[in-house]
Amino acid sequence: MTQESGDNTDITAPRRATSAGARTRHPALVFLRGELIAAPIPLDRDEVTLGRALEADVRVNDARASRMHARLNVERDAASGLTRYRITDLGSTNGTLLNGEPVASEFLEDGDKITIGEHLLRFELHDDIDREFQRQIHRLLAHDELTGLLTSKSFFSELRRESARAESESRPFCVLMMDLDHFKAVNDTHGHLVGSQTLEAVGAIITRALRAGDVAARFGGEEFAAFLLHADCAQGLVAAERVRAGIEEHMFSASRRGSPTDTGETLRLTISVGVASYPEDARDPIELVELADTALYRAKNLGRNRVAAYCVAPPEMKQGGEQSPGNRTEMP
Repeated sequence: MTQESGDNTDITAPRRATSAGARTRHPALVFLRGELIAAPIPLDRDEVTLGRALEADVRVNDARASRMHARLNVERDAASGLTRYRITDLGSTNGTLLNGEPVASEFLEDGDKITIGEHLLRFELHDDIDREFQRQIHRLLAHDELTGLLTSKSFFSELRRESARAESESRPFCVLMMDLDHFKAVNDTHGHLVGSQTLEAVGAIITRALRAGDVAARFGGEEFAAFLLHADCAQGLVAAERVRAGIEEHMFSASRRGSPTDTGETLRLTISVGVASYPEDARDPIELVELADTALYRAKNLGRNRVAAYCVAPPEMKQGGEQSPGNRTEMP
């Protein structure tokens, strides 16, 4: 579910009258069940639509949601100065539930629960402290604690949304699957604390190698993933090569940060990367991940520390699956 950018019309006045100097509260929807659990969506316009369609202001990626499922409106009483928030069902197939009961149109109270398809949302009025707390909760749930990258669940949620948008706008994108080579040796030789520290650094290198707007995730262990917007296969390979070179060139600390026994020793790592592109390789986002994973294992079999694309036929492999080093990117 996403909220599209729009005008900045102020609808932040509380629904009930407040005394001078009272804290300002801002309306928001918070997801209690669904793809983006705990994600707060600020309601910063006079009218906000919810539904499965790409043009909905808050997109509900749910087969049981209608394209334009429901609408939230702000209604102001000129005499009293009070602001109220109304939800209206837009003739959806499966209906809109408010606190478990189907509704056609009803005013919302702070804490009311809205059900659209399999998704459960709560309408809340947040002050600044509430909003910051909610953002922190969402970050903890959606991001890997060690690297700050998305979790695999959040990655797939974002990927499905961007895949639908790419299909609607007829533009390409790429998926990268990445796996550190022989990472077990780091844990075995230097300990798991150094291993965790190294993974944290790897996450930062991957983030720097990608463009603003590209999305990276840690899938668990030493495996990472990313998708690149507005990128064809050749552009995906260039980005993947930046990641590969960034890891190969980095000097990782072989001692735990702040350890009294830190000798300044460093260690070197390499990474293998597989690339699959939409729409050339596949149109389904899950299949794209699987094909990028196939390309990743091709890179492993070709000798590691290299990039391979699913759409590019592998070169002749030496006996035992090794290829002499040289150009480590298998490009068209």
